[in-house]
Amino acid sequence: MFSHKKIFIFTATIIGVLWMVEMRFSVANPLQNKGTSVDEKAKGDERTALATFGGGCFWCTEAVFEQFDGVEKVVSGFAGGFLPDPTYKDICSGLTGHAEVVQVTYDPTKVSYPRLLEAFWQSHDPTTLNRQGNDVGPQYRSIILYHDQEQKKIAEDSIRKLDKAKIFRSPIVTEVAPLTTFYLAEQKHQNFYQANKGMRYCQAVIEPKLKKIRKLFAEEIQPR
Repeated sequence: MFSHKKIFIFTATIIGVLWMVEMRFSVANPLQNKGTSVDEKAKGDERTALATFGGGCFWCTEAVFEQFDGVEKVVSGFAGGFLPDPTYKDICSGLTGHAEVVQVTYDPTKVSYPRLLEAFWQSHDPTTLNRQGNDVGPQYRSIILYHDQEQKKIAEDSIRKLDKAKIFRSPIVTEVAPLTTFYLAEQKHQNFYQANKGMRYCQAVIEPKLKKIRKLFAEEIQPR
């Protein structure tokens, strides 16, 4: 049986979610990013492609992919949820359904999707549900948002192979889902590592990830 306290907390959470959704639909903000749907930009331009990954805090994930030769742009944002036009504050509530993700624009003739996927696996722990280190909540979940059926197949095949080979100590819990709409995060979250290298978080959390990736993918990393 549920206690009165648990029922109250559950009811309050539902009311909070419904309130956020209602406010997003009823209060239009002309300055808020309206998101890019997968139909609007599924494949980049004629010579580039897109990949969307969530591996915990997007400050880290963005910095990882920015290093690769063939990656032309990496932007941080939100996807995978139900709240339209979310802000970072909304995301931090853990109630929007969205994850912190990065969208990578890359040249397939220089770096392949499977290779980017390998870097994704190496740059975070895909076995912890809704958590990366001290960052806890569904917004930090491991997620691959595919842009077409080919990316979906590559991602799912990769998970099966890694689990079968027991590369990680525990089974992979990474969500694989179609990208519907990508919402760009606020400007202060873009290119975060490059703009804040002296910050303790960048030095303690991001820099070790970058060193690991530079070592594993040395031939594919852009000159510093």
